[in-house]
Amino acid sequence: MKVLYCGETFPEARQRLATRLSESGHEFIVCAETDIARSLDGVDVVIPAIARIDAALIERGNFGLIQQFGVGLDTVDIEAATRSGVWVARVPGSVSGNAASVAEHAMLLMLTLSRKMADCAQALASRSVGVPLGAALLGKTACIVGMGNIGTALAVRLGACGMRLIVADDHAHRSMPDGVRIDAIHTLEDLPLAVAGADYIAVCINYHAGLRHLIGKTVLAAAKPGAFLINVARGGLVDHEALLAALQNGRLAGAGLDVFAEEPVDPHHPLLRQNVVATPHIAGVTDVSYDGTAKGCAENITRYARGEAPLYAANTPLNPRRNRPAT
Repeated sequence: MKVLYCGETFPEARQRLATRLSESGHEFIVCAETDIARSLDGVDVVIPAIARIDAALIERGNFGLIQQFGVGLDTVDIEAATRSGVWVARVPGSVSGNAASVAEHAMLLMLTLSRKMADCAQALASRSVGVPLGAALLGKTACIVGMGNIGTALAVRLGACGMRLIVADDHAHRSMPDGVRIDAIHTLEDLPLAVAGADYIAVCINYHAGLRHLIGKTVLAAAKPGAFLINVARGGLVDHEALLAALQNGRLAGAGLDVFAEEPVDPHHPLLRQNVVATPHIAGVTDVSYDGTAKGCAENITRYARGEAPLYAANTPLNPRRNRPAT
């Protein structure tokens, strides 16, 4: 199989995947995100990363599998892929270890804001001792938006910290994690009610177009004054203009953002001038997560090479594409 990794982002992911695929006898190539259309000749499998794989690219190539290195498929036109006979698959966070890594990063953002780490640097510079006063997680309330693998992993960890947990989810009958007390469960329609009593709002939900700006003016206006917003899901879930206004007017005390609507984010983005802890889409960038994800990708590509359906597919094409000449 000839495998194309789209874009020059996430270099360690590329390296670990290349090593896995070479061990299985597959060919691995990388192209710039602007060169995808010119790099499809002979390609069997596409790894999108954060590149957009639209109907035009799908029609242009002869690849039969779009295999994401991770979970997010928001940049893939799954309907177009299905019509063209192209499988679309991911590697769930519960399988790869990604969910645990992202949950840990969400906690890092929460603690960095709560313990005022930016102020700590200033205190050290001024030789001050015993300041600033931070906030403990113990006894605080977190609203977890989305109880998939990441939300579940975060709930387990925050519950162990003695936090009160509120859930807002898009699956009405989702099972909650065993041994973790959930004080209230809301639908997304009730999200303003869910966030009203939360000290932390943690966005963990899978993105799709219908959830664009899920966290917007209405939700942020309903937030508890002084709350923190944490986003380790996708940038498009948050209306950045509404977030900026909420930070500027003091409705929110701060935000921890691992993702932005456009990546890489402009270093002069106005949000970065607020009390925002920003990281460059690295919540899942850990040794455990990458090893597990590379293993899952390689196994799925080998399955596809054998003519088998991929695991964790997001679609089921009626007539899977095979060896169709590129256009």
